[in-house]
Amino acid sequence: MRILLKLALDIDAEAAWRALHSPAALAELYGPLLNVEPMAGGGMPTRWTDGADAPVRYSSFGMGLGAHLIAVHDRRTTDGHGEVRILRDTGIPLTGPLATLDVWDHQMAVAPLPGDPARTLWRERLVIGGRAAPALWAPLWAAWQWRGARLKRLAPTWAFDPPPAEPDAVGPAEPEDAEAGAADE
Repeated sequence: MRILLKLALDIDAEAAWRALHSPAALAELYGPLLNVEPMAGGGMPTRWTDGADAPVRYSSFGMGLGAHLIAVHDRRTTDGHGEVRILRDTGIPLTGPLATLDVWDHQMAVAPLPGDPARTLWRERLVIGGRAAPALWAPLWAAWQWRGARLKRLAPTWAFDPPPAEPDAVGPAEPEDAEAGAADE
């Protein structure tokens, strides 16, 4: 069974790619409803790298919801519009309701939005399988719609550089030493 998302995000593809590898961005995406924390002590890494395995726990309002092994694999491909970068999580839910699934294959692809390279075309595909998949599909689909809305809202905050200030927002430059400026006259 599949769940798909396709969004145009107000962020460039490079910044979206960095966010995909950021445990902090993942925690922000699921917050405030879900908390994401490492299963092992020492905190979350700053960045997930290709080939990394990251066991995490999910909780909501102090109640444990289960653990998940995130297994990160990166790849690049091209389509008719150019380069597409894909992060694939081939991990599996370890405990909790989702652990009843036999298949968990989550792929997230980012590319410059055709016709607007300052924005990102974000595509996701989650494939789930197992006896519980039909019962879990609807709640996961609803969660992915909420996730999509959060992505659209949060993506602009993941930009690396702040946008330049509007010219009207900045006043005229003041001399550093007003007395020195008056003495020169």
